[in-house]
Amino acid sequence: MLTDEYRYKILKELETNPEISQRDLARGLGISLGKANFCIKALIEKGLIKANNFRNSQNKKAYFYYLTPKGMEEKASITLHFLKYKMAEYEELKKEIEQLRNEVEKHPVQDNVLSKR
Repeated sequence: MLTDEYRYKILKELETNPEISQRDLARGLGISLGKANFCIKALIEKGLIKANNFRNSQNKKAYFYYLTPKGMEEKASITLHFLKYKMAEYEELKKEIEQLRNEVEKHPVQDNVLSKR
C-alpha cells in the first residue's frame, strides 16, 4: 500500500532528482527495490508522475521521472497534511518530555544509577 508518507517522500525526491534510479530511491527511503517499483507504478497509474527513457542513454532502463500538474497539486496537498501530522506529533513529544522532566524533578536519580543500566 502506498501511504501518504511514502507518496510525499517519493514525490519530493522525484521533484528534486528526476533522474534518480529506482534502486537509489529505494536505498534512500529504506525500502525494497520491489516496493519502490510498486510505488512508482502506482504514482504513474494515478497520473501523478510520468516516466520517459533518457535520450542517448547507454542504459536503456534509465528513466527521467517528472511530476505532472496533478502530481504537483497532490504533492502540495500531501505536504500540508504531512506538516500538520508532524506538528501534532511534535506537540505530543513536547508534552511527554515535559512529563518526564517533572517526574525526574520529583524523584531525582543519581547519574551513576542511570549509567549502570
